Amino acid sequence: MIDTKAIEEHIKGILVALGDDPEREGLKDTPKRVAKMYEEVFAGMNYTNHEIAEMFDKTFEDGFDGADFGQVVVMKDIDIFSYCEHHIALMYDMKATVAYIPNGKVIGLSKIARISDMAARRLQLQERIGKDIADIISEITGSEDVAVCIEGYHSCVSARGIKKENARTFTAELRGKFKTDSSLQLYLK
Repeated sequence: MIDTKAIEEHIKGILVALGDDPEREGLKDTPKRVAKMYEEVFAGMNYTNHEIAEMFDKTFEDGFDGADFGQVVVMKDIDIFSYCEHHIALMYDMKATVAYIPNGKVIGLSKIARISDMAARRLQLQERIGKDIADIISEITGSEDVAVCIEGYHSCVSARGIKKENARTFTAELRGKFKTDSSLQLYLK
């Protein structure tokens, strides 16, 4: 679990290291606010992918066999954010597309968005977010045919270093038929 008291102490130390006074009026409660924010934005760090799969394992088994019927489930434009594990910098305006071919059951649609959100609420790499979401969706649905595409901005690129504020990053985790069937990849655009 996230240790908010330790975070508070470390934030005080960072404020001192920056040359500021953590006891001045504007900063007095900052360590507590940051600790509370970290508890919220890093909530996914409290769970393994398997635990997230168990948390959102709500499926419906009513004759859904995508392999037999040519069914594809796609949810697009799922808003997520994360923090880069290299700089603890915000990855923002991220949109995830999650697709799978049902293997006898489908997952509740809201669960796809919740899984995407929870997998992103960790110190992450964008590539790993897609992999984590795909792992969780595959575990819940039993489908090997899963795709996760993510596009977003990274403040470690836009606000520091190279400072390319319009540079977007696109990643794709393609599995099973999504990897080999280009007609299925059209659903991801």
